Amino acid sequence: MELTRAQALDLLKQYNKEPFHIRHGLTVAAAMEWFARELGYGDNAEFWYLVGLLHDLDFEQWPEEHCVRSQALMRELGLDEALIHATASHGWGEVCDVTPEHEMEKVLFACDELTGLIGAAALMRPSRSCADMELKSLKKKFKDKKFAAGCSRDIIQKGAGLLGWDLDKLLELTLRAMQATEADIEAQMA
Repeated sequence: MELTRAQALDLLKQYNKEPFHIRHGLTVAAAMEWFARELGYGDNAEFWYLVGLLHDLDFEQWPEEHCVRSQALMRELGLDEALIHATASHGWGEVCDVTPEHEMEKVLFACDELTGLIGAAALMRPSRSCADMELKSLKKKFKDKKFAAGCSRDIIQKGAGLLGWDLDKLLELTLRAMQATEADIEAQMA
C-alpha cells in the first residue's frame, strides 16, 4: 500500500494524540525531506519524508515496545517493507536490532535525537525559534549534558559516525534543515 502525506499524518495521529509527538514527527519528516534534497536523493524525498513522519508511530502508546510494535502495525496495513525497515532502524542498538543500512536510515538515526535537542534549544531563545540560532550556540547546548538530558548525545555522535561525518557537520546540517522548514511546521501545527 502506498501512503500519501495526508494518510501518513492521519496514521500518526491515530496512535499519537500529544501535540509534542505530532510536532516531532512533522519536524523529523521535514528534516528528512530537506536532507534527501541536500544529499542528492531528491527523487526519493517523499519516501524520506514519510519515514521521518512515521518513525515514532508506536512511541506514545507503546514506549516499551518502540520500533517493534510499529513494525507489526505497519505490516497489518500492508505498508512497504522498505518503510517498515527504515522507520525501525532508528531504534538500532537501543530498542531493536534493525540496522540502519541506507544513507537515509543513517540520517534518520543521526538526526532524530538532534532535532529534539535543537527544538529544546529554540524554546530557550527569546525568539522561541531556531531561525536565528547559530552553530556556536547549538554546540554549547550539545556540550551541556544537563540541557535536554533526554536527547542522547551518544546516539547523535554514533549517527554522525555512521554517516562518516564529523559532529559539527551533522549539527550544522540538521540546524539548517530545521531552519528551512520551521515556518511550515508551525503552520501545520496551528
